[in-house]
Amino acid sequence: MHLHGTSRVNDIGHLEIGGIDTVELAKQYGTPLFVYDVSLIRQKAKAFKTAFNDLDVRSQVAYASKAFSCVAMVQLANELDLSLDVVSGGELYTAMIAGFPMERVHFHGNNKSPEEIDMAVRANIGCFVVDNFYELELLKQAANTHQRKVSILLRTTPGVEAHTHDYITTGQEDSKFGFDLLSGQVDRAIEWALDCEQLELLGIHCHIGSQIFETTGFVLAVEKLYTYIENWSKSLNFDLKVLNLGGGFGIRYIEGDEPLPVGDYVKATIEAVQHHVNKLNLSMPEIWIEPGRSLVGDAGTTLYTLGSQKDIPNVRHYLSVDGGMTDNLRPALYQAKYEGILANRANDQVETKYSIAGKCCESGDMLIWDLPLPKANHKDVLAVFCTGAYGYSMANNYNRIPRPAVVFVEDGDAQLVVERETYEDLVRFDLPLNTKEKV
Repeated sequence: MHLHGTSRVNDIGHLEIGGIDTVELAKQYGTPLFVYDVSLIRQKAKAFKTAFNDLDVRSQVAYASKAFSCVAMVQLANELDLSLDVVSGGELYTAMIAGFPMERVHFHGNNKSPEEIDMAVRANIGCFVVDNFYELELLKQAANTHQRKVSILLRTTPGVEAHTHDYITTGQEDSKFGFDLLSGQVDRAIEWALDCEQLELLGIHCHIGSQIFETTGFVLAVEKLYTYIENWSKSLNFDLKVLNLGGGFGIRYIEGDEPLPVGDYVKATIEAVQHHVNKLNLSMPEIWIEPGRSLVGDAGTTLYTLGSQKDIPNVRHYLSVDGGMTDNLRPALYQAKYEGILANRANDQVETKYSIAGKCCESGDMLIWDLPLPKANHKDVLAVFCTGAYGYSMANNYNRIPRPAVVFVEDGDAQLVVERETYEDLVRFDLPLNTKEKV
C-alpha cells in the first residue's frame, strides 16, 4: 500500500487524510467524494519554486488549472504565489471570481473564440500563449478595440515526442497545437508579431506531453529550440525574454511509476538552457513552467461506496461503486490506471482481486481492473488514490448522474469547496416541450 502526502491508516484501521478519518468524511459529505490533501499541494508548489530559487533563475511557476479548477483551488494557487494557466473563458471567469491577479494569468488554447479573447484583453491578463495565425489576427483586433498592448508567447511544436500515451503527447510535429518549426510557421509568426505594434512578443512556448518520468525529452526540446533561437536572434533581431517549457511532470499512480523529484526536472532544463545561452552568447531568458497534475494529482483521493457484485467463476469478480466515468473519465479515455484500498478496513488482509466497475450504462465504465482487496461488503468505502488531476475537471452528467462534492482537508480541518450537484441542478436549464395542437 503506497500512501501519499498526509495519508495514513489510523488506530482503528481507517484511512486518514489531513488528520481526518475518510470514513467520517464519507458519512458527512456523501460519496462519491473528492478529498484534497492541501498540505501536499503546498509541499509540491514549494518544491517547484525552491528549485528555481536555488538556481537563482528568473521564473514563473504557473498552475495549469485545467487539471482542477474551482474558486478555492485558484485562491490556493494565489496564496502559494503561483501564476495561473487558463484554457477557456470559463477558467478565466473562475480566476476573476476568485480574485486572482490578472497580471499572473496566461491564456492557452488552440481555438480561443473572439469573445474569449475580448474578455481576456479587457481583463488585462498577463500573457496569451498564441497557437495560430487566426488567433494573432483576433488579438490584433481586440488590442485595437481596447487600446491595449498585448503580451504574447508563440506556442511551438518542437518535434519531440514524450514517452507517454498517444492522446497526451503534444510536442510532435503532427499536433493540433502550436506553430510548426520545421515548415517555417514559427519564423513567419515571429515576423508577423514583431511587425504588429499592438503585440509584445515575449518569447516562445513548447509542451512535449504529460506524465513524463525522465528529463531527456525536455533537454532535447531545449536543444531543438535553440538551433532556431540562434537564427531568430540574428535574422529577425528577436530577443527571447521568456522561454516557457510547459509541464508534463509525472506522478506515481501505480507500482512501477517512478517520477523524478520536481527539482530534477527543473535543474536539467535550466542547465540545458544555460548551456546554449553561454555557447551562443545570448541573454538568459526568464523560464516559465506549467505544472498541473504534478501539483494536484496525487493530492486527490476519491471515496466511493460499494454496491453490487458479480462473481463469474474462473473469470472475474466485478465490484460496483456509486460513481465511475462520470467522475473519472481517464480510464475510459486513455486506459489510465489507479490503486485503491478499502478506507474503512485498511488493515484487513487481502483476499481476492476485484474489477471496479462504475455505475454508468457503458461496458467501458471500469475504474480499476484486478484490484487486490479484502473480502468486500456492501457499503464498504473504497478510496481510489491520485484522482486530483483531470477527475473533477472532466466530470460529466452522463446518465444524468450529479457531479460529486469536493472537500479540502488540512491539519484536522475539512472545508467543502464544491457542493454536490442535485437532481434539481440537472434540469435547471431544461425547457419543456411546447406542444402545438395538431390540425
